[in-house]
Amino acid sequence: MTTTRLGSANTYDTAIAQITSRQAQLANLQDQLTASKKILRPSDDPTGAAQAERAITRKARVATDERALEVQRNAVSTAESTLGDTMTALQNFRTLAVQAGNSSLTSTDRASIAQQMQTLRNQILGYANTTDSNGQPLFGGLGSTAAPFTDTAGGVTYNGIAGQTAGSAVSVPSTLDGSAAFMNVPTGNGVFAVAQASGTTGVYSDAGKVTDPSAVTGANYSIVFNVSGGSTTYNVVNTTSGATVQSGQPYVSGQAIAFDGISMTPSGTPANGDTLNVTPSKTTSLFNVLDTAIAGIRDATTSSAVGQSVAQSLVQIDAGLSRVSSSRGAAGDLLNRVDDISGRQSDRTIQLEADRSRAEDLDMTKGISDFQTQQTAYSAALGSYAQIQKQSLFNYIS
Repeated sequence: MTTTRLGSANTYDTAIAQITSRQAQLANLQDQLTASKKILRPSDDPTGAAQAERAITRKARVATDERALEVQRNAVSTAESTLGDTMTALQNFRTLAVQAGNSSLTSTDRASIAQQMQTLRNQILGYANTTDSNGQPLFGGLGSTAAPFTDTAGGVTYNGIAGQTAGSAVSVPSTLDGSAAFMNVPTGNGVFAVAQASGTTGVYSDAGKVTDPSAVTGANYSIVFNVSGGSTTYNVVNTTSGATVQSGQPYVSGQAIAFDGISMTPSGTPANGDTLNVTPSKTTSLFNVLDTAIAGIRDATTSSAVGQSVAQSLVQIDAGLSRVSSSRGAAGDLLNRVDDISGRQSDRTIQLEADRSRAEDLDMTKGISDFQTQQTAYSAALGSYAQIQKQSLFNYIS
């Protein structure tokens, strides 16, 4: 049988070491409960601390992306609203153009209407040069000029760069393509345009339409009216090839003239030699459309000239409205995309917060339970030490 002798000093040291250990554990648990975290320093759990740090860094990156996205949302929202204001101004311009077509108006009346139209035109130019809260143009496209549209003697020019920046999974473009919205309006009806030749005063035409797309040649034509012996006829000449398409056709005001897949309806009383020119449609700026309409109404000296100007202007203003409306729809799509991105980013933030919480946050129920358990163990250690302290030979001798 082996006998092990334990000295009093050794017993005291062991008891004190236990008390100190329990006290340290109790203090650590108290710190964790106070901070609501199970990791107070990286040394507590290096792996968990690294996971928490990664989650915090990613959350900060998401927060930065969300701030940038909010700036982009504000810019696109302002652009969408501005395009809405532009459409309202264009509709008011169109109403004035219709009003100017009233044959009972005098030249003074038309000049007054033209002045109102000029004011609306300048207002639309101001809309096109609108900037965001940071002073960046909303319709600069890929450019960065402060004023993408410049009003010159030759008309409005676009100083931006056509196109639109690409978005990403967490961002959208903050500028729209001003060229697409304001600079690509087709002349005429989009396929061909009808205009009075110089010196023509008695006849004008509507914008016309395409009756057979496969027969459209894209050539230039002249419709020449001949008045002889009280009757009026017309010839249609392909001025590109020089060929006569129709000859000696009787003219009736309001009756369509059709050839090579296109049709138009002239009106009025032509003078001998009056001519309508038909040319392929081109693209022009919305401001050129407005300027042409204003000049046609202000400077017209005959009712036929007014009618021709109004007929062409209405079709082209409608085409401009369609362009602006398409750009506004694109802005609306971007705003919907912003909402989608914002929703995904919010979900991402919640996920990252959950990852961080799992890595470093304290389970309060478990923490309180551990603290109470440790308190009990600490109290037991103190009680045990008190009993050990009394076990001395001198206590018995005395």
